[in-house]
Amino acid sequence: MIGVINVYKEKGYTSHDVVAVLRRILRTKKVGHTGTLDPQAEGVLPVCVGRATKLADFVMSENKTYVAEVILGMTTDTDDNWGKVQTSSPVTATDTEILAAVQSFVGGYMQVPPMYSAIKVNGERLYKLARKGETGENIKRPPRKVEIFNIKIVEFDKNANGVFTIEVECGKGTYIRSLCADIGKKLGCGACMGNLTRTKTGGFTLETAFRLSQIEKMAQAAEYSKFLTPITKAFSATQIICENPPKSLLNGAAIEFAALAPQKTDSPALSQLQQFQQSPLYPFCWICTKKDEPIGLYKIKNGFLYPEVMIYASNS
Repeated sequence: MIGVINVYKEKGYTSHDVVAVLRRILRTKKVGHTGTLDPQAEGVLPVCVGRATKLADFVMSENKTYVAEVILGMTTDTDDNWGKVQTSSPVTATDTEILAAVQSFVGGYMQVPPMYSAIKVNGERLYKLARKGETGENIKRPPRKVEIFNIKIVEFDKNANGVFTIEVECGKGTYIRSLCADIGKKLGCGACMGNLTRTKTGGFTLETAFRLSQIEKMAQAAEYSKFLTPITKAFSATQIICENPPKSLLNGAAIEFAALAPQKTDSPALSQLQQFQQSPLYPFCWICTKKDEPIGLYKIKNGFLYPEVMIYASNS
């Protein structure tokens, strides 16, 4: 069994809970998630199964989309409304000022990770330090550059002053809790995050995600193809079909790009190296024995193909 499952993580589950349940359902230990979601959050959580676990870092690096509730006028020790309240302030900002503050975060900015996160400081996870009573005031948390590709307000709560919902498209490593807190700082009243839903990770969307109960029913009926996405679709790149791969390729050796020229390919043609290098998915490609049956994921450099992730069984 090999592939990626688009799981709809429900509230109350940790990402590790999801992995544990899937190990039981699928009767395999080789299961791993591609980026944590807080227990109170819900939404898209791609989970790798079998040799697809080798691809976890690639899926994890894909861009993500979130829908989050921002609560102005309140800060907490966890940067969300499940934490201990630290400050309360009146909200005087107008809708226009709130909109301007939100949109000011589009682009790259230096973000300080929250204390309740898995980031390591001096070799120890921040959340472990926080549980020991350490705070952001005495633990230096180096800021990291994050990318916000798009952010918009999708709804103002008419029943609560200073509460609104944002949709955020962002890059790897962005903490939405920290973003909400930073919006509050910019407005001078503080803020924390309310409800959070991840609606997209790379090509995986909320609409195509399965709840654990649904996956269990399909697994019991041996309908694995209904929920198991081939890894070539989990990380999309041009497929090079190599029906008779040389032994050196199967053993994980680099190979000259031109050596595969007589082989079949989807698109573009192997003989057109320059065209291939201009592909938006360059420099990665899958080398497959046939469609969606990969030998591995390769990186192209100086006319050679170098293995990034070997999938072929004998090299696992």
